[in-house]
Amino acid sequence: MKFNEFGLHESLLEAISYMGFKEASPIQQKAIPEIMAGKDLVACAQTGTGKTAAFLLPVIHHMIGKNDKHIYVLILVPTRELALQIDNEIQGIGYSTDIDSLAVYGGDNDGNNWIQQKRALTEGANIIVATPGKLLSHLKMGYVNFESIKYLILDEADRMLDIGFYDDIKQIVSHIPKKRQTLMFSATMPSKIRQLAKEILHNPVDVSIAMSKPAEGVLQAAYLIYDKQKLPVLHQLIDDKPQYNSILIFCSTKKKVHEIALSLKRSKYNVEAISSDLEQLKREEMLLRFKSKEIRVLVATDVLSRGIDVKDINLVINYDVPTDAEDYVHRVGRTARASTTGVALTFVNENDMLAFQKIEKLIEREVHKIIVPPEFGPGPLWNPEERKPIKKKFGAKSNFNRKSQNPHKGQKK
Repeated sequence: MKFNEFGLHESLLEAISYMGFKEASPIQQKAIPEIMAGKDLVACAQTGTGKTAAFLLPVIHHMIGKNDKHIYVLILVPTRELALQIDNEIQGIGYSTDIDSLAVYGGDNDGNNWIQQKRALTEGANIIVATPGKLLSHLKMGYVNFESIKYLILDEADRMLDIGFYDDIKQIVSHIPKKRQTLMFSATMPSKIRQLAKEILHNPVDVSIAMSKPAEGVLQAAYLIYDKQKLPVLHQLIDDKPQYNSILIFCSTKKKVHEIALSLKRSKYNVEAISSDLEQLKREEMLLRFKSKEIRVLVATDVLSRGIDVKDINLVINYDVPTDAEDYVHRVGRTARASTTGVALTFVNENDMLAFQKIEKLIEREVHKIIVPPEFGPGPLWNPEERKPIKKKFGAKSNFNRKSQNPHKGQKK
């Protein structure tokens, strides 16, 4: 479906054409007409499917021509990174319009940032993209005026509730006019999300696109590995794939992120580490360098598993298996975005088997397994006696005993 079939303003069609958008994605095809019609919406779609444009395009369309400084749109998001990403996308989509926006988030020590946010919240920016905690701190100061808000949008709603923003969201909603259009976008739909939707939406339309599964273009494989083998295998993978100029490595802790980055730097790899320990400006600078391919390898915690839109990431490596199966979907969703292809590899040690089994159950497929050979560390991964219960645990069709080193065997190309 072409974007010009939605009845969008000419300036928006010009902007998205310049940005390289051609065909509307499935979530855009389903969501945009409902939003254009003024309906409340609950949309479930995996990361990387174009859901940000699905709500920005129709909302900005309805705002064109307002020509004032009232706040008409409030977008709530779980992280600073996602707030900045959406703000940047607004700048791109609304480039030829008179719409302005501002991201409101915490974590900066610079007082000028607070002053800029206060000015926008009092004097008006048409679209505010905010994290709940920071926005609530402004609301408590008494100078925020939300009387003109026509649209409330919750993006990555499940993540916001995971972080513990449920009460904050309810408080923020109490400051917004009841007569509004409310849109909720989420990658998953747990009971808490459904409950929140009932409380703040009015007769919403449900839209669901391929919930809780990685995109088809993600080629997945798991390396059965001991912890002591992980670093040597990681070095080998990066050496073996010089054609991959954008590699993202996820780790479970900030300490491990910096240890891995240091190890790779010692081997002269072009690598940087990013975590919540870094100041916001430094993180933004590092992400820009990663997007522009100045940095080849970025090592990160789950702070980057959602809300970061970096094009053409070739390879995602899960150095640790995420404890939450949903986080796996978001991690590997950083590659193969917008109908491209990419590779996602996961290191699975003997203690991660149950967690990885839950991931396979969630994504409804068995991920190809590769046994790491002895030269990368202690012994074969498991002796035959140890493999039997593992094979039974994962089912009769388990391929844990395969010795192929091809992570793409049996997967769609």
